[in-house]
Amino acid sequence: MADTSKQYDEVIAYCREIFCNKAMDYGTAWRILRLPSLTDQIYIKANRIRSIQEKGEAKVAEGIIPEFVGIVNYCVMALIQLEVGVAETQEEVSMDVKTVTELYDKYIHAAKDLMMNKNHDYGEAWRQMRISSITDIILMKIFRTKSIEDHQGNTLVSEGLDANYYDMINYSMFCLIRLILEKEA
Repeated sequence: MADTSKQYDEVIAYCREIFCNKAMDYGTAWRILRLPSLTDQIYIKANRIRSIQEKGEAKVAEGIIPEFVGIVNYCVMALIQLEVGVAETQEEVSMDVKTVTELYDKYIHAAKDLMMNKNHDYGEAWRQMRISSITDIILMKIFRTKSIEDHQGNTLVSEGLDANYYDMINYSMFCLIRLILEKEA
């Protein structure tokens, strides 16, 4: 499992760099987005991945790797929003890069801890899965999240929003490990 941990850290560094660079470019304008809006952004990314997988080509130069990175980073944004709340004014939108980076690290490391525990129990089954199947699971998690949001976060027996965002992070990280580090298609 040390190999998985190391690979996960390498992909985290890649996603984190993109997140931080965008925070430098755009600030934290995403803080105005409510959770359903963030979930819809994640849906757009996952749906594009599936569309490219089914069609076998992308008309826009970006392939699926940036979309998986986007899923990771939007999920972290959603987890941050769950903690600090949605900004209501332009003043509230602004969060300094240091603070937002610390929050990013907090949630991405919690996702990794969860992955390591589940990876132990499941025996790295994700390495044998098709990336297209993992994409479908991410889409299923998105639809579950939308349902929970439609019920104002209330569930009877299911995990909450945060658990679904963590799972989407980890499934996306599995795909990124395979696509970037193991060069699988």
